[in-house]
Amino acid sequence: MNDSTKRHATLAAVALVAALAGACGSGPGHRVPPSADEPARRADDDRTVYLGLIERMQREGAYYASLAHIDAFRQRHGDPPRLRLMQADALRGTGQADAARQIYETLTGGAYAAAAWHGLGLIAVAGGQPARAEQALARATELAPLNADYLGDLGYQRLRAGRLADARTPLAMAAELSPANPRAIANLALWSLLQGDTRRAETLMQGAKLPDASRQAVYRLASELRPAVRHAQRADASTGGASPPPLAASAAGIAAPPPMLERFRPSPSAGDGLLDER
Repeated sequence: MNDSTKRHATLAAVALVAALAGACGSGPGHRVPPSADEPARRADDDRTVYLGLIERMQREGAYYASLAHIDAFRQRHGDPPRLRLMQADALRGTGQADAARQIYETLTGGAYAAAAWHGLGLIAVAGGQPARAEQALARATELAPLNADYLGDLGYQRLRAGRLADARTPLAMAAELSPANPRAIANLALWSLLQGDTRRAETLMQGAKLPDASRQAVYRLASELRPAVRHAQRADASTGGASPPPLAASAAGIAAPPPMLERFRPSPSAGDGLLDER
């Protein structure tokens, strides 16, 4: 082999080595090709972020805006159960109870069953159907026994019906499960007022540092609910019913941090009539 041939062979070998090095990722300009799973992961991330945005809108009371975004999400990403639950919540929040009920009913057998039963219960409360409200809210607490909001709403509905004895346990459970929840503290104080225990109610509200407006709302609700309580007590007396025992002394020690308490206020929604935290 002459010198020219050797030189060409050497150059070819160098070029081949360089090409192989680049293909194996050892060269400085190497770029890892994108994984086939990367677009799917990005799509999942987009869906999660978008659903979180819609949930935040609803927490802030922007139900109409959330409905528009729910439609947009469905066009891009489909119609998962979580989205349908948010749609039902938004429809309920905008006074479209019948449409909300239809969606909730499709979700009572799946992963969002507890939330669906809770929504059905709130619709029944707003519609003046105490028996249906009791059934749906009780079912929600059976499926999600640690959810303080569901327990509180069940207890409050029982207060509305004048059933102090039955309201005591879910309200006390809600307050102990979520001691930083001003709604739970306020509902328990309301129960105490309806029991005639103003001192304990004041101890609860002062210990939790509820704002004056919230405390006044609790007293106003107590005045509104007393006729139902008296009616239920007369009915109990005629059938030999007993009054509930007093709360344990430890309940008076429940307190909540001021940052959360400042956000406590009566719910402006005409839908469920429950004390709410925004």
